[in-house]
Order: sequence, then C-alpha cells, then structure tokens
Amino acid sequence: MKRSDLVPALLLLPVLGFVAVQAMRTRSITATSQAASLAPAARVHAHRLATRNSGTTEAAAAGEMDAGAAADVDTKKADILDIRRRIELGANGTYIGEILGERDSALARWPERLTQPVRVWVGSNPAIEGWDDSYPDRVRDAFDQWADLGIPVKFTFVRDSTDADVHVSWIDHFDSPISGKTVWARDSRWWIVSANITLALHHNAGELLDSKAIHAIALHEVGHLLGLDHTADTTNIMTARVRVRDLSEADRATMKLLYSLPPGSVK
Repeated sequence: MKRSDLVPALLLLPVLGFVAVQAMRTRSITATSQAASLAPAARVHAHRLATRNSGTTEAAAAGEMDAGAAADVDTKKADILDIRRRIELGANGTYIGEILGERDSALARWPERLTQPVRVWVGSNPAIEGWDDSYPDRVRDAFDQWADLGIPVKFTFVRDSTDADVHVSWIDHFDSPISGKTVWARDSRWWIVSANITLALHHNAGELLDSKAIHAIALHEVGHLLGLDHTADTTNIMTARVRVRDLSEADRATMKLLYSLPPGSVK
C-alpha cells in the first residue's frame, strides 16, 4: 500500500470504531410489542354469570475449559435450578407458566426502582372526539394500582415528556380491533429500560370507550409494561381480549412472583 493510500485509511479508523460501538449498543436493546382489545361490557356481564353457574461455547469446542470457567458454568446451572424451584413453589394461582411459554422460558422485568422511580409522562389529546379530562387520571390510577402490590417499582409522573422513561399517548382508534398497545425495550440481560403505551378512545368500529374501559385497558397495558404477558383465562386483566375491569388474584400473584425472580432465561 502506498503511503498516500495509508493516510485516509488511518483517518477512517476512529469513524469505523464509533460505528462498531453504536452497532453493539443497538443490538443490546430489544423491543417487544403487545396489544389488547376490550370486550364489550355486555359480554363481561355474561361471562361473569357463566362463571357463577360453571451451552455449548466456542471456547469449549476449541478445547477444554479452565477450572474457573467450569465453576462459572456450574454456578449458572445451580442458579437456574434454584430459580426453577422458586417458580415451581410459587406458580400455584399464577399464569407464570404461560409467560414462560410465550417468551421461550425467559422473564423480563424492571430493575428495582424504589429510590429512583420510573418516570412516566401521560399525555392528553382534547382534539379527539369524546375526550374527557379525567382519562389521564384513570391511567395514573392504573400505574398506582400495580405499584401498590408492593413490587420493587414505583412510578412518578412528570410533565416533561423528554424526562420520561415511559410515555403514554392517545389516538382516536387503531385500524385493527385493539384498544391499547405497549412497546417496551429491554437490554441483553432482560431488564426493561423504557416503554411507550398508546391508548385508543374508540373501538376500531367507532364505539367510544368510557372511563371504566379506559382504566381497564390501562391496567392491562401497564401489566405489559411491567413484564406480564397474555393469559388464556378471561377472568384476568391480562387476557388478550379484556373482559374484566379490575385486577384478579391471579394478576396480583403473577406480578408478585415475577418481581421476586431475576430476569433472563430459565432454561
């Protein structure tokens, strides 16, 4: 290579290094999208009546592990076995098994945020037909209701959206038959780091959601934000098609169990 060719190449090295670092950071964050629809109130009532009446690594492939690496593997296996035992002991009355099934045996949750609460910005949109100024309060109530379970996560509500970890916004309706959508991001260790919630004021067919329905959908979406997934049991707020208007005992028990466990894979 000529010296004249070498100089531009050297100048490019810092740029290439920066691009590589940014690419690594980007790969370490994974986004997950979850959505729910709301069952009409008449179906909720009918449902309640019916209920009453009825490891191998490259290093290992290349050669033998050293004693330190082997000890680390043994420790990790022991930790996973301990987590599985804790899940088995606490699973009764929860739908933790459904969450593990949906996420290929992995759990995601926020790190402890008691001294530094998760910052939440709840927007408003009076331009939407049918808007009620009480709707943001119903959303804040939903956040508080989950936090009141005693999990190691608290929320504080901020006025500046740029200072928030979580953003809640409003639209008239979704094009698909859903009423709420949550997108959260996690790092490579399965700690949730940020989230966006979008709530609709109308069903996609045009029906306006009242404040109780808004509260129910907000409860569902905040459940996603905290790490819960869907359950098939329609008596729970975390069913895909929300039929109830409050947290069930299974919702509470599953959230408490999730936040007693570390995030990540258990297989």
